[in-house]
Amino acid sequence: MELPAPRQWEPLSFVPILAGLCWLLPDAGGAWLFWSLLPGMLLLSCGTALLLFPGDPRISAYMALAGLLGVLFFLPAWIAGGFWQALLALAGSLASFMAAGRAALTREPQGLEVPPPDRGPQMDLKVGMDEAVLGYFVGGARMPAGEQALQVCRQAEQMLAAIRARGLDRDPAALHPEPPPPARVFIKKARHRGQDYEVLRFDSGFVPDAGLPGAAVWNAHERNRECHVRLLRHPGPPRPWLLCIHGYRMGTPWLDFSLFGPRWLYHRLGFNLIQPVLPLHGPRRIGARSGDHYLDGDPLDLVHAQSQALWDLRRSLAWLRQNEGKARVGVMGYSLGGYNAALLASYERGLDFTLAVIPVTDFASALMRFVPPEHLRYYREHGLDEQRYRDILQVVSPLARVPLLPRDRLHVVAAAADRIVLPHHPLALGRHWDVPVIWYQGSHLSIRYEREPGLALRHAAAAAGWPVS
Repeated sequence: MELPAPRQWEPLSFVPILAGLCWLLPDAGGAWLFWSLLPGMLLLSCGTALLLFPGDPRISAYMALAGLLGVLFFLPAWIAGGFWQALLALAGSLASFMAAGRAALTREPQGLEVPPPDRGPQMDLKVGMDEAVLGYFVGGARMPAGEQALQVCRQAEQMLAAIRARGLDRDPAALHPEPPPPARVFIKKARHRGQDYEVLRFDSGFVPDAGLPGAAVWNAHERNRECHVRLLRHPGPPRPWLLCIHGYRMGTPWLDFSLFGPRWLYHRLGFNLIQPVLPLHGPRRIGARSGDHYLDGDPLDLVHAQSQALWDLRRSLAWLRQNEGKARVGVMGYSLGGYNAALLASYERGLDFTLAVIPVTDFASALMRFVPPEHLRYYREHGLDEQRYRDILQVVSPLARVPLLPRDRLHVVAAAADRIVLPHHPLALGRHWDVPVIWYQGSHLSIRYEREPGLALRHAAAAAGWPVS
């Protein structure tokens, strides 16, 4: 891996500093101050931090988020304070947004197996959007503090000891029994933006392992006990089913249908679609936002979250096979869904193919990358460093077991400039599966506009013998 040369100063830092001053200096009354204070202070502070403390990945994330806020606040700022000063603040905000993308991409180590990302304004915009979403994720994340932080460290030691005592580190399969199909299901019709579909509901039946810390708390999440699965199925002769696994903080029709477009997958390609909602997402959420407590809060909850995700996905497939005869099933997952698609390939036989798109594969490195230094020092001091966290998560890792599908049925698609799932994640999965990674010149969030995932799906389906128009 080639590391970028260190710099004493980051020249791009002056872009958000000047943009912040454009928001904060005009004296245009209280209404202007109301709209200018948040983007102005964020831009100025991020620019100063980038100048004085380069290298912290949170800086470019917050900087991109601040630039995006400045763009969104342009119209009310114009009304509040005048066109020209609002236009100048808008230009500075947009420039800061793109500078955040450029700074993040420039400072990222370049893997030798990853194609060099294109450079230019278009890529800066793509990467800037990744950074802004990272700023939203990191800024809104809940971190254990005080006595709770100490309790997490103690429970981590207990959990790892229990995992090793039962041999789960050597064979995680003992933690993941095969679920039976649900005995009772409820199906209702629904409609979203002109698209009819069905909602399948049934009891998850997942019971967290009582020998692992946090099991009782996890089991108390009542809304999370019911599975919600969307179905789009054609009348007439049987057709193949595409199992679509959504990403983090998704799980609602308007988001999931925008990623797994029915117009293309259902109407044009002619597939039946089955879209399970992951634990703690969508109608199963237990917090204010979809996905709360999945990747934030108690870091040990991820063991229970992923164990239930694997159980629920397999239970959905058990229902499908019970009710649709010898259904042919392929799997496609994005981001967190790519992780679960890869995990499913290690436990579920009979899948026609698995397509993991921009998949995260190592949550220990992905999450520890953004832990505040104070928390990181505390965790390390009390025995919970990145490697120990990785050892704990090994029981739900897609890299822990050999896939049950042959190599020609496994596919990985990744972004050369991904800032949310860094390229070493899909590379690790590609090595584990012994398959090449299909790269596209874009970022994590530009996936909806890239051609490669669609081409990879067509190839995977055709190779599995599916009729593809």
